[in-house]
Amino acid sequence: MPEQERKWQPISVSKDAPPPAGAYSPGVRAGDFIFVSGQVPKDPKSGEVAGDDIATQTRQVLANVRAVLEAGGASLDDVVSVIAYLADVDDWPAFNATYKEIFKAPYPTRTALGASLRGILVEVSAVAYVGGRR
Repeated sequence: MPEQERKWQPISVSKDAPPPAGAYSPGVRAGDFIFVSGQVPKDPKSGEVAGDDIATQTRQVLANVRAVLEAGGASLDDVVSVIAYLADVDDWPAFNATYKEIFKAPYPTRTALGASLRGILVEVSAVAYVGGRR
C-alpha cells in the first residue's frame, strides 16, 4: 500500500516541554485544531516528577500542556476540551481548585477519570481550536 501524505502536522516542542517518552507526538495540528497528548508532571529542565501532591503536579502538567500549545501557536485560552486522568479520584477537589487557578471562565469541556498512572497523580490531554491561524 503506497504511503499517503498525512493531513496533519506534528508539533515540535522546545525545551519548555518534556520530550515524548514513547512513540507519539506531544501535539499535532489538524486543520483548525491542536491535539495535545497526555502530559505528565515531569519538569522539562530536570526530567524529574514535580512534587508529590496533586496541586503541584497539576500545575506542572498544565505548564507542559501550555508549552505544547505555544509550540503550535496556541494558548490555554484556545482550549475547548480537556481530559484529566487522576490516580486517586478523591484528589478531584484539589485538582479542580488548581485547574481553576490556571484556566479562566468560560471553561473548556472536561472529563475526569480515575486511572492507574504508574507513580504520578495526574495526566491531562487537551484539544484547542485555533480558527484558521497558521
